Amino acid sequence: MASTETTFEERLRLYWPELKHLYMVLYHDDAMLKKLRRHLAAFSEERRDSLKQRDVEKQESPNWYQSRELLGMMLYIDNFAGNLKGVREKLPYLAKANVNYIHLMPFLDTVPERSDGGYAVADFRKVRPDLGTMEDLEDLTEACHEKGMNVCMDFVMNHTSEDHEWAKLARSGEGEYMSRYYFYADPSVPRMYEKTVPQVFPTTAPGNFTWLPDSGHWVMTTFYPYQWDLNYANPVVFNEMMYNFLYLANRGVDVIRIDAVPYIWKEIGTSCRNLPQVHTIVRMMRLIGQIVCPSVILLGEVVMEPSKVAPYFGTPEAPECHLLYNVTTMATIWHTVATQDVRLLRRQLDILRTLPKSQVFLNYLRCHDDIGWGLDYPTLRSYGMEEVPHKQFLNDYFRGYTGSASRGELYNEDPVTKDARFCGTTASMCGVGQEVSRAQGVRLDLMLHGLMLFQSGIPVLYSGDEIGQLNDDSYHNDPNKAQDSRYIHRGKMLWEQAAQIDDNSTVAGQIFAGLRALEEQRKEHKAFSADADVWTWDTGTDRVLGLGRYCDGEKLLGVFNFGEEAAQIRLPLGAAENLLTGAACDRTISIPARDFIWLKQEV
Repeated sequence: MASTETTFEERLRLYWPELKHLYMVLYHDDAMLKKLRRHLAAFSEERRDSLKQRDVEKQESPNWYQSRELLGMMLYIDNFAGNLKGVREKLPYLAKANVNYIHLMPFLDTVPERSDGGYAVADFRKVRPDLGTMEDLEDLTEACHEKGMNVCMDFVMNHTSEDHEWAKLARSGEGEYMSRYYFYADPSVPRMYEKTVPQVFPTTAPGNFTWLPDSGHWVMTTFYPYQWDLNYANPVVFNEMMYNFLYLANRGVDVIRIDAVPYIWKEIGTSCRNLPQVHTIVRMMRLIGQIVCPSVILLGEVVMEPSKVAPYFGTPEAPECHLLYNVTTMATIWHTVATQDVRLLRRQLDILRTLPKSQVFLNYLRCHDDIGWGLDYPTLRSYGMEEVPHKQFLNDYFRGYTGSASRGELYNEDPVTKDARFCGTTASMCGVGQEVSRAQGVRLDLMLHGLMLFQSGIPVLYSGDEIGQLNDDSYHNDPNKAQDSRYIHRGKMLWEQAAQIDDNSTVAGQIFAGLRALEEQRKEHKAFSADADVWTWDTGTDRVLGLGRYCDGEKLLGVFNFGEEAAQIRLPLGAAENLLTGAACDRTISIPARDFIWLKQEV
């Protein structure tokens, strides 16, 4: 085997020419390029031997992240186990849940009162003190690697906290640091931006600029006033942020989630979203990773429908992100729960299967964020569902206002347009919290997870979903959280409930065991592989979704009844076997309300 130093030099020869070309086209700064080159060598040298060996092993299996054996879980460190050392102690529990991809929600240093859940970073090289230290992070990643687990973290690229050292120096008037942000003394410049740039939070954080009276300048703040947008037109910003990226990669992180990536390049007269330079930056980031830490992959946070997200995968010749989120399918699944109409979901799954199989999506039912109703409204209109009243219907349904068992709260409601997003845990949205509907809620919960696991890509659980954890209303009593309803589904892990996972008479035991059975089947059957053929099929009713998967002589069918009544379904091409029980099924099967079945069918 070649030495690690030689391997670095070989990778440098392979990828540097393109990186140099892209950098010079974007920045025209040879001195900064040379500085970047020196730092790449230094970070490669710093990378510990176990990580260099991991680089070699994953280079030998470059598509490791396409494995059907991957199962993810998102968790807040403090809510889950107190701190990083606590997470390490809980690894046996995660292993029992079949989790081998752990997404640690933002844990870098921040000011709690101005954190946005950790997305306002004050120091990219320091762990929030109450969560631990960088040494604790390294200990955790090493322990995860020993157990065959991968670790994901958020890298907030678009902005820093106003408490970051750069921001403090910029506020004091130091020009070098002001140029790392978008500072304007002349209000006409912000006004020009505002003409074409949409607002992210028009009610809670209106506008895209914040006035700083102590410095006499406006600063661009796309998200919140305490989150200052970085100016990536300045090569110093790119270089320094890439050094932070490599520093974190060298702590043993396997997956870097680049947050709000479509926003990172700004130009007057545009929407400041998805501009071509964004793709150049992401491509350079991938090349830097391939040179220094090739086992580390990029997860792009791009909140759009799959066909529009796909450009962030790049091209076969110039790939960008390894992974992207399947956000539209998530929102459409909940629309389907409320409407009991699978037509839109079937249409979107048909679109997904036309994309290259090498494009890997993360599939999920809930995450740390709200659910935005970014649905395909032109298609819904053809079904007789208009956008504004349909959004109102969905928000009413999931609050239980229409007699449903679902419970949750609105987020960021616009009093003028009445538009709003939605928050709640998976179990609460399924109605598990209502005693009269608990059994059906558990069935629906497992059905939705069964659908998520039947899709191609990496299934990701949100911590607590594996035990059916309900909404946490206590956030209303915390003045730092009360105005943000997303905390309703960010409650502390209920370990007393998790202690019931082996008791099938409990909700926790039923959901945990149900998920384990599905996860084990997913690992066992090659038809769940990333290169499988996938299709939808007509079940004869718009209340029942039919999916198929085929790979290397194995054919699987999934039948998902979103209706509130049992349905008789005729299977295509003959009888089959229940994948979970092994029982033979006739060609005509009965699916209970809000239930599903996985089948293996003879080819």
